[in-house]
Amino acid sequence: MTTLLRLENLSRDFFGIPATQDVTLDIPKGVVLGLVGENGAGKSTLMNMIGGVLPPSSGRMLWKGADYAPRDAVDATEAGIAFIHQELNLFHNLTIAENLFVDGFPKRFGLIDRRAIDARAAELLALLELDAAPNALIEELSPGERQLVEIAKALHREAELIIFDEPTTSLTPRETRRLFDVIARLKSSGKTVVFISHVLGDVAAHCDRLAVLRDGRLVDEGATADFPIPKMIRAMIGRELSGLFPDRTGTPRREVVLSARGLSQPGVIENVGLEVRAGEILGLFGLMGSGRSELARILFGLDPHERGEVSLSGSVLDGGPRHRIARGMAFVTENRREEGLMMEMPVADNLSLVTIDDFGRMPVAAVDRAALRDATENMRDKVQLKASDIAVQPAKSLSGGNQQKVVIGKWLMADPRFFILDEPTRGVDVGAKYEIYALADRLAADGGAVLLISSEIEELMGLCDRIVVMNRGEIVGEFTERPFSDEAILAAAFREAVA
Repeated sequence: MTTLLRLENLSRDFFGIPATQDVTLDIPKGVVLGLVGENGAGKSTLMNMIGGVLPPSSGRMLWKGADYAPRDAVDATEAGIAFIHQELNLFHNLTIAENLFVDGFPKRFGLIDRRAIDARAAELLALLELDAAPNALIEELSPGERQLVEIAKALHREAELIIFDEPTTSLTPRETRRLFDVIARLKSSGKTVVFISHVLGDVAAHCDRLAVLRDGRLVDEGATADFPIPKMIRAMIGRELSGLFPDRTGTPRREVVLSARGLSQPGVIENVGLEVRAGEILGLFGLMGSGRSELARILFGLDPHERGEVSLSGSVLDGGPRHRIARGMAFVTENRREEGLMMEMPVADNLSLVTIDDFGRMPVAAVDRAALRDATENMRDKVQLKASDIAVQPAKSLSGGNQQKVVIGKWLMADPRFFILDEPTRGVDVGAKYEIYALADRLAADGGAVLLISSEIEELMGLCDRIVVMNRGEIVGEFTERPFSDEAILAAAFREAVA
């Protein structure tokens, strides 16, 4: 195989901590290379160096046999490398065609040649089988369609190497299948793809070769056929993982912690009733649009409800989020970047977001910084957070799994009784998932109650005591006996009868 890109002893440091160390890797032309590793293993850092976003601290790169040292992302684009980030780089208020040409519009008689950009956009959309008009606004498209527009940008710029960073995180199953069809067509046309994902089944099914990073080092590589998933996991985490889920260390009790009765909000949820008991992890499943996250927001007081009531430990909750936090409720939102963290702030400040008032020192209410520092350091150890100096390191510099630990940690500092976990392991590697599952188990074992919302049936089946299913804003099924049936759960979500 012809080598398209070669990395030689590539390294990069942050805050004196190595993110990648002496990575040497050949990326052949015309293959789909799967890149896997735990959060913080160095995957995104490595790709950011290839994409010109970060300069290496040491080492070098060769592109088609010649030295390659991009000064910025523009250099990488001009060389023929496209990086499709997890957070798509599109202008939502512009059209598809305008996004394709945003860095250089063709002109005719001194004006933008609209006919030319629409024709080129239509050609690329047809190639990708995206049924949308060139003048459609990005904000009108689904996440999967927006991702295809990013791929169209790469093709418009004649990219030879296209890097996908966690591309399926926010896609529906149908959009995911279409993405893999597109990747297969890219490969057949001679393009090279690097596919970064925590969904190891997708890597095994759709990648030709595999490279495994651990603690910033390349620890294994080869044909994907030689890497069954257990071997991938061993290479990623450096040890045997006895199971995907920890053994439960507690059992549900009789005491009801959270009770919802007759909750209704027109067009959102209808007559929802549920109870979560002390020591219990209750799973909530439903397809996109079923009302799962909307129910979570109503329970936490973020959104209103027209009828019904929510009670915590027997007392009716009639206030907003501040009131519910004070009463012992916590909400780990599915969107940690925009709703769960202050990304530019240090990790320690994020950990103290919920409880900062508890460290006021009278009579002037100045913050007791020594006590706060001790508390955040203790929480860092409790959630096994991988970070350097949490007093200065910003949250945005952490891996996805460690960011999620910070979100959970900030709530743990408030010692809540009821936890809502909405998609807590989305975009998180298998090792960090296990640690988050263990945290959920510990919360329940200590007498708390957990409502776990997830799109992954296996996650709910492996961790929960009961599972309820929503469809179109209503609870349509409840499953109380292990082993759970994924067929029955899906049937309830689709409201189909099971023989």
